Amino acid sequence: MSRYDSNPFEEEEVNPFAEQAGRGKGSGQSNYGGGAFYMTNPGSVPPATSRLSPLPPEPYDRGATIDIPLDNAKDLKAKEKELQAKESELRKREQELKRKEDAIQRAGIVIEEKNWPPFFPIIHHDIANEIPIHLQRIQYVAFTTFLGLIVCLSWNIVAVTTAWIKGEGPTIWFLAIIYFISGVPGAYVLWYRPLYRAMRTDSALKFGWFFLFYLLHIGFCIFAAVAPPIIFKGKSLTGILPAIDVLGDHALVGIFYFIGFGLFCLESVLNIWVIQQVYMYFRGSGKAAEMKREAARSTMMAAL
Repeated sequence: MSRYDSNPFEEEEVNPFAEQAGRGKGSGQSNYGGGAFYMTNPGSVPPATSRLSPLPPEPYDRGATIDIPLDNAKDLKAKEKELQAKESELRKREQELKRKEDAIQRAGIVIEEKNWPPFFPIIHHDIANEIPIHLQRIQYVAFTTFLGLIVCLSWNIVAVTTAWIKGEGPTIWFLAIIYFISGVPGAYVLWYRPLYRAMRTDSALKFGWFFLFYLLHIGFCIFAAVAPPIIFKGKSLTGILPAIDVLGDHALVGIFYFIGFGLFCLESVLNIWVIQQVYMYFRGSGKAAEMKREAARSTMMAAL
């Protein structure tokens, strides 16, 4: 091996002053000192600055433990105990409410939520979900008669108001207002609600209450359709007799009274149909005998 051959195992020394020395000697000397050296030493490698790449991040050890302060652990345990206490309290309240609801159902008390009319609920009314299917038709017609009474008494106010304007006096108008204010709530409380509950619970006493006051309602409608000048003030009801009386003096008032007469007649016909259907069901289902037994039992208890 010649002395000019480079040793591959020998570390190459880099002289930082070589570049400055070459510049001082001129271009020819620099070529000799630089390029010629590497030409005569083909196995040599020119010096280069090496840059170390950063080390890759260490992989995350999932098994490593994480230190949690003891204070945070105590807070978590306290919150867990608090949530468990609230959960047990809510469970107790739920059980208590369920026990009360069961007691109310056993006592026969029904909680009714007001849902009619939809825009301003004042009564509870849900025929489709609470009344048996075979009784829904009768209940719907009965509800129609209740609404029909509202229409009749409202139109009665309109007709009587026109009569008052034409010179019949304010007394009949105040009486028409009284009929409406007392008649509509009275009809709901006295016969429609008892019929609704009787259909829903199949109570014989509720049926008896309905029959009693519905007969009075039918009598009032027939009386209003005729409107004789007795008991009530002559022209405070739009019956056939006041209609004939005012038709000669005021044609418009007479027409209004005849319309009211037709409404009361239609209301009376529907009322008769409803009471017939309810009575047929009442007799066919054996509720008449049950009502007699309950009436006899209540009379005996009152006597004792």
